[in-house]
Amino acid sequence: MSAAGFRNPKVQAGALTVSPIQSLRQSIVVGACALACLASPATAAPQGAPPMVAVGQVLPDAMMTGLNGPNRSLSSYRGRPLIINVWASWCGPCRKEAASLERLAWSAAGSRYTVIGISTDDDRNAAAKWLRHSNATINHYIDTGPRWPLEHMLGASSIPVTVLVDAQGRVVGRFRGARDWDSAESIRLIERTFAGAGRPAATR
Repeated sequence: MSAAGFRNPKVQAGALTVSPIQSLRQSIVVGACALACLASPATAAPQGAPPMVAVGQVLPDAMMTGLNGPNRSLSSYRGRPLIINVWASWCGPCRKEAASLERLAWSAAGSRYTVIGISTDDDRNAAAKWLRHSNATINHYIDTGPRWPLEHMLGASSIPVTVLVDAQGRVVGRFRGARDWDSAESIRLIERTFAGAGRPAATR
């Protein structure tokens, strides 16, 4: 089942947002969604920040900074369907679904896809610490300010958000909220989304 995600304090509706609780982000705990969802009125996006890439459009290339591996360009993943999960170490729903993404990546059904994660943490050490704690094996990267290009183009106005990208680099689906990603229901959702890539795909 989907769960409501945390509002990303840096992004709201594709624009940079300054959260009144920005300085308290690292102390947010599971169940503090009310605090996490507080945000001040949106300000203009930072100059040069890319817009959210709509379903049906191709993701522009970007160099991603590795958290548990080397840096890698987004375009280097083309040639194989890609599942991108956007998360943060302080986000309870993100932490909850992490293990299911690992199981999906290592399952027979998931072997058809590449699964990666992108952290929106301001603190690289906090993100890396969570990956060590969770025994992450899939590749994870971290977005960087002041432009936060990955957050903007992936549409991470709330997290977790999971973006499905076809082998040509085209966004075919965007799903908000935590899921049990290795469940039969979620695997069917992934398969339907990729299979229907030639038609307008659902965006949530």
